[in-house]
This record gives sequence, structure tokens and C-alpha cells, in this order.
Amino acid sequence: MTCSHMPSLHPLTPRIHPARWHFVRSPLAHAFMVSFMVAMMCATALTAHAAPSSKAVRSEPPKHTAGDIGQLPPEVQAALQRAKVPSDNFHVMVIDTHTGSTPRLSHQAQERVNPASLMKLATTTAALNTLGPAFVWRTPVYVDGSVRDGVLHGNIYIKGSGDPRLVVERLWLLMRRIQGLGIQKIQGDIVLDRSAFDVPARDTASFDGEPLRPYNAAPDALLLNFKSLLIQFVPDRAANVARVQIEPPLAGVQFPATVPLSNGDCSDYRSALRADWSDATRIRFSGNYPAVCGEKMWPIAYAAPQQFAPRAIAGMWQQLGGHLSGQVRDGSIPGNLQPTFNIESATLAETIRDINKYSNNVMAQHVFLTLSQQQRGVGSFDASRDVMQRWWRERVGGEVPTFDNGSGLSREERISAQALARLLQVAWASPHMSELMSSLPVTGLDGTMKRSKAQASAHLKTGSLRDVAGVAGFVDTASGKRLVVVAILHHANANAARPALDAIIDWAGKQP
Repeated sequence: MTCSHMPSLHPLTPRIHPARWHFVRSPLAHAFMVSFMVAMMCATALTAHAAPSSKAVRSEPPKHTAGDIGQLPPEVQAALQRAKVPSDNFHVMVIDTHTGSTPRLSHQAQERVNPASLMKLATTTAALNTLGPAFVWRTPVYVDGSVRDGVLHGNIYIKGSGDPRLVVERLWLLMRRIQGLGIQKIQGDIVLDRSAFDVPARDTASFDGEPLRPYNAAPDALLLNFKSLLIQFVPDRAANVARVQIEPPLAGVQFPATVPLSNGDCSDYRSALRADWSDATRIRFSGNYPAVCGEKMWPIAYAAPQQFAPRAIAGMWQQLGGHLSGQVRDGSIPGNLQPTFNIESATLAETIRDINKYSNNVMAQHVFLTLSQQQRGVGSFDASRDVMQRWWRERVGGEVPTFDNGSGLSREERISAQALARLLQVAWASPHMSELMSSLPVTGLDGTMKRSKAQASAHLKTGSLRDVAGVAGFVDTASGKRLVVVAILHHANANAARPALDAIIDWAGKQP
């Protein structure tokens, strides 16, 4: 779900089970991780399958290249009418998983439309195919200088490799690894090398005017905690204040330790706080916090994203008792220096679960950029578009979509329901089908499909923008078969017509 349309909950509403994390440092950090790995969702069961050979085999061409086949079910048409969405704005393909089959339903399926986050299916499928499910990102750390009596006389270098999930816990571990080398004071600088990605500077407000929404975070070769922080409010009724804590610690940033409590309701506590983000070095709340809210976590993107990594690294080093005589700055790794140690990410298979189940935009963009970074040494959007186009021609065939950043947080990306269905058929025949399937939200159970009203059992990626709503994936039928289902609403009232998506899912589930 890309995110200009916001659901009733905040896009970072906690939905990740704590067991997913290998290390939790404190209750606040635990809550931070639960909240932030859903980050950028806004507005998500492995299935038995006999995998074919891992060799690339071109399957037979698709037969679904003509016009409409069948009629939209009456319940779907009724849902569209209630939302005042013309049927021509509903793009649907329902087809068996094997290529060469004839669609059971095809409606406006050849028209290229903006797919929103459904485009993540192309990015993650290509990544599984080209990088492999066991691929990991490694963040090397270099020590340049001698260590005497706990003092490093020289610099620490950290080289970003595009790790999409270098979150606060793992930053803490990185700092502890440095201290494990006997370093308590750095008589020099901490230098950050971000050269693995070549991405243009971007105004975080440019997409939808919401620069503080974490889903708008821009990619960065050294992306720390999605350039976002979590503000915790804990009411202390005896003192008539709510105590405030912020993770991760940001060096040089002031924030109030408390805010006054009020007797108001909790329907809009963020507005009641009257937050002022205009000064990135001083977070202010001139309002109050409703006592009835209890404890709350407010995830927010840092107002000066380019400063986030230096401030977070310096802040974490200080919090661990370390001393730094110099500064945290950008720079390059000396050519003759070898890594002292590496911090490894989770595997790609685990990473795409977060991307697809919770529709994490910046993580998807990192995977997209990694496709070209692994081939050419430096990742860029232009190069990754070339990689994706070539991969599509070789492995999927047919019309080539218009790729932009690979996440669907774009007004430029275009693909048809027919092409998405073709992609899912190819994915079904892939040796990595189970990894892709396990990354898709399950209807009524988890991720962005948790609130789905559909009764059929299905694994479906969701997509949502201001005027787009869609689902794409696999639906189980009553007879035990599995169908590919793609349905995209493209209209100003798209989000009001979501019941049509549930209706087409249930219709597919009743097929013989």
C-alpha cells in the first residue's frame, strides 16, 4: 500500500510480531521496532508447491492478449455502482497459475495504469530471481589508526551498502562492536561513505506534501532507521505531565522532557500537542497530551533527513558512553583500508516479507537500487530501470512496464492487469515461489490485508494511492486450485470502491 490515501490508523501502526527481531534492548526500543518496521505503510504462510528446476526456462506465450472475456460479477458491479466508479475504471484479470491458460475473467486488462504498490511485486520477484533469497547486505566498518588505552588515534569509517533495515537496534550493535575492539574514545572522526547509491536529492514533500510521513523517506546507501524517530508519551498523573522519550538519540537535538496532561479525548492527540518541527535541532510541543490516551508512540520522519545519520550515530555513541573528539561527517574510504568487521542484514527473503506484507516503500526502493548496484558497483534509478526492463523481456515477456523507483510511490509507473497476471504466472513457476508467496499478506490475517472483508483464502499484495486501489496475488478456490487474481481500481473514488476488490476475491474463491 503506497500511501497518499491514509487508513484510519497511522501508517506506522504496530503490526510486526516482536519475535521477528533478533535483539531487543529495552521496552521503548522494542516498541520502536514493532512500530517502525511497518514504517511507510500508509497509506500485508508458506504454501506447499513443487518447485521446478532453477534453470531459466521460457514458458509458452500467454494466450490472454485479446479483449474482455466474461462479465464482471453482479456483486462487483453493485459495489462499483455504490461508489460511483464506472466499470471501465476497474481492470481485472482472473486466470489459472499456468501460462498458456485462458482467462476466467478479463476486463479492461490490457490498459496500462498506475499500479501503486502492486509494482513491488515486480521488484521483489526480480530480486529473488537475480539476487537469490539468501542474499544479504553487508555494511563494512573500517578502523584507521592505532588504539592505545581505549583511545583510537584516527578515524572510524562506515560504508553504506544499501541495507534497507539498518534500524536502531542494529545501529546499537554496530556501536557496541566498535567498543568491543577496545575503543572508548575516538581521537578523530566517524566518516560515512554513501557512494554505493547514486540517487538525486529529493524533496520529501514533493510526492504528496507530507514530508514528515515516514513512508516518504528517500533511499540512502547508509539508511539509518528510515530517517525517522519515535516519540513516546507516558502519562504521569501524579505529576500531571506526560513524560517524553525519543529514539534513536539524536546528537544536538533538544526536545521537552514532559508535556502537560489534559482532560480532553484522545481522538486527535497529535493536534492537541501542537508540535513545532520548524527547527530541526529543537522539537517543541506548545499544547498538551490527553491523559486518557495512556501510552502512545508517534512515529515521525526527521525534519532534516540529511542530518539524520550523523546525528543518530553521534547520539548513539554518546549514549553508550563513547567520546568523539571530531565529528560525524560524509567522506570516502581510503583505498588501501580493509574492513575490520561487517554488519550483515537479514536475508532478502526476510526483507521482502517486510516490503510486501507491510508495503514499505523505501525498503522496496533499496532493493530496486541494489539490482543495478550488484551489477555495476553503484546503484542508480536509471540503471535499475534498465536492469528491470532487460529482466522482464528475458523472463516474463510481453509488454514491458514503465518502471520508476520500484516501490509504486510514483505517478509515473505503469503496468496492465494482464502484465501483472503474467508476472505472477512466471513467479508461480519459479523455484523461489514459496519465498514470494510467504511475503504476501493473507486475507483477514496480517499485513495490509488484515482488515479485508473477503472470505476467500488468499495471498495478495495491496496497492493504494489517492486515486488507485488494487490487489494482486493468489486466491484459493473451493475445489483446491489456486488462481492468479489482479484487480485495480483507477478513479477518484477508488478507495470508496474497495468492496469491489473483496467481491472479486470472493468470486474467484468460488470458482471450480
